[in-house]
Amino acid sequence: MLVTSATSMLRAGAGRSAGGLQPMLLRSTTACPYSAGLNMSSPFSSLSQQPSAKFRPSPVTPTTTRRTLSTTPSRLSTDAEVDAAAAAKASRAQIAAHPETPALNWETFFKLRKSRRRWQQGFSVLGMVGFGLAGSMALGSGAADSLVGGIPLDPLMTMGLMTMGFAALGWLVGPSVGTVVFNAMNSKWKAPMALKESQFFARIKKNRVDPTASSARNPVPDFYGEKISSVAGYRQWLRDQRAFNKKKIGV
Repeated sequence: MLVTSATSMLRAGAGRSAGGLQPMLLRSTTACPYSAGLNMSSPFSSLSQQPSAKFRPSPVTPTTTRRTLSTTPSRLSTDAEVDAAAAAKASRAQIAAHPETPALNWETFFKLRKSRRRWQQGFSVLGMVGFGLAGSMALGSGAADSLVGGIPLDPLMTMGLMTMGFAALGWLVGPSVGTVVFNAMNSKWKAPMALKESQFFARIKKNRVDPTASSARNPVPDFYGEKISSVAGYRQWLRDQRAFNKKKIGV
């Protein structure tokens, strides 16, 4: 009887103590400053937010890259376009200043250019022969015996080399003399031809290929346009330049 009453009293006391501790634990948990339930006003809540827009890297699109590359042309093409524009401007200024000057088309220009080249080559041959004969006659007369004797070579070999030097000098002087004679015979075309020639070389510089990409199997086709003697020849030269570029990139 006594044992049963004591056991029931202990159970009732333990229940009351457990019931009193449970609200206390709830209150302490709610009031704890280190609770896991952080509100939005907590100083640590900003760490979970996304970074600010000013710290985000700006996206680089392919369109922007292509626009940047397209606005930076090569220096070679820019210089060629400047030369072509300058030549056209000079031609317009010359026509405005001298309206009485006869017009010169491209076919006539190429014909005159071919004729001038023949005059230059002819005077080169004449200069080579004339200077060579004059040099050999001067050396044969003994006018340069002191000079020939001072060279430690056979006298005949020395005189032969000197004669060849005179002939080479005549070959180099010939084109200048031929140009002077040609301009004297075609004086009315001198100024128009000079303008056309500046335009022609500006076109050559603008359309010719890059010589750094040449090789033994793919040589540069007439870099200076010296072989062009007609409008058809110029068009063929343009086709050769395009063929060179296609072969360079392996098309």
